[in-house]
Amino acid sequence: MINNKTKYTQFIKSEAQRLGFLSCGISKAGFLEQEAPRLENWLQNQRNGQMAYMENHFDKRLDPTLLVDGAKSVISLLLNYYPSEFQQSDSYKISKYALGQDYHFVIKDKLNALLSEMQSFIGEISGRAFVDSAPVLDKAWAAKSGLGWIGKNSNLITKQVGSFYFIAELIIDLELEYDTATTDHCGNCTACIDACPTDAIVAPYIVDGSKCISYFTIELKDNLPLEFRGKFDDWAFGCDVCQDVCPWNKFSKAHSEPLFNPNPTLLAMSKKDFEEITDATFKMVFKNSAVKRTKLEGLKRNIEFLK
Repeated sequence: MINNKTKYTQFIKSEAQRLGFLSCGISKAGFLEQEAPRLENWLQNQRNGQMAYMENHFDKRLDPTLLVDGAKSVISLLLNYYPSEFQQSDSYKISKYALGQDYHFVIKDKLNALLSEMQSFIGEISGRAFVDSAPVLDKAWAAKSGLGWIGKNSNLITKQVGSFYFIAELIIDLELEYDTATTDHCGNCTACIDACPTDAIVAPYIVDGSKCISYFTIELKDNLPLEFRGKFDDWAFGCDVCQDVCPWNKFSKAHSEPLFNPNPTLLAMSKKDFEEITDATFKMVFKNSAVKRTKLEGLKRNIEFLK
């Protein structure tokens, strides 16, 4: 006879699939022992640049039981964002994840729907949904629950579909059946390290956030450092180079989430269109996009640096 733990675990995974998630893995909530020294080392070497928030809540980052009372399980979910349509080649580049609507809202709705279905089926469950919104080490939990391995570019990679997906979590106070980690399949490949335009991958599995094009074009509020001029490879918001060159991404398949479909105007924009972008165009093209995070001034600053 099937026990409740198995029944609930199977229900959660089938509901996740029904809601459009790529995959779902579950881990026992607890302290991330292996991650603690890595995170401490990364912060001590100031690889977070101006991302001071990375230094906050150190303990909570490593232990989800400090984030959610009575936490027993971390449910990790992947949502594909690989597009079926791309920007034209003569254009300033926007990272693929930002071509459609802001993922925070799209995924939060799905997570809340999943939690609601779980509560209807299982009964009283307490938990929280996380999408980049709190100190949770997404990739570590996804890897722990067997959804992929953390590659040399520090992204989560799977053999089946590569790495173009978002990671989100539900941390709940219910014991479930737990998955086990998979093995690393980067092998001797150094494609991501060799291709990084700013040498941000300082060693296999270690990315210096303060040298990353995504950091410069999104997080950095100051002027862009002149020593990196000419090295941004036309990236105006984010950067996909280390994923584009990863051999596992030849298995990427287009997503099926309508809200992630790019604005046709954005796909048609040339460099000239970006250089002449007005406030009205920015608001129209990036209305519900993650690009709004840089605001028009930030995007203009990035484009000016690329010219």
